[in-house]
Amino acid sequence: MVSLCGAALRADALPLDGRLLAGAPDAAGSKLAGVPSPESPELGRRIAELRAGLGWTQQDLAERLAVSRVALSHLEAGMSTPGERTLALLAGLFKMEPHELIAGVPYPSGKADRLPVVVCRYTEVELQLRLLALDRERGLDDERRADWDDRLRLLAKATHDRHELDLLAEARSRLRPS
Repeated sequence: MVSLCGAALRADALPLDGRLLAGAPDAAGSKLAGVPSPESPELGRRIAELRAGLGWTQQDLAERLAVSRVALSHLEAGMSTPGERTLALLAGLFKMEPHELIAGVPYPSGKADRLPVVVCRYTEVELQLRLLALDRERGLDDERRADWDDRLRLLAKATHDRHELDLLAEARSRLRPS
């Protein structure tokens, strides 16, 4: 099911640019989301463009997905098709829903049918940094500043992503009085 402006629709009922979507067989009888060839590089190109738009290397994205850089390279080159788990993780990292990521590109309908409708789009670090920003707008007294420093320190111990560790270190340094 896909939600479009509040209306729930089946993915196989939505035309896109005159092409078929998940669940509808193409002329050769193949059931794909988009166009007939599962080895088409269209999804891979989309992944590569989204990755590049975030300024990430293949290694950066591979680490976030818990796959090898070579596996990610194969996805981006269209040599392999991401499974449901990988596609859901990619969608979350790119701040979109899984069906948005595959819209209009080849993806096996059996896999498309098993994709979650929504995924987590934000990490705990992103959430906490946004809450800190809201608190800073309201003004922080010394007690609240110390609470945030402790919270960010603990979050840094639990975080493995280098970029997020840098963001936490920067936020902690801005907490200190000038």
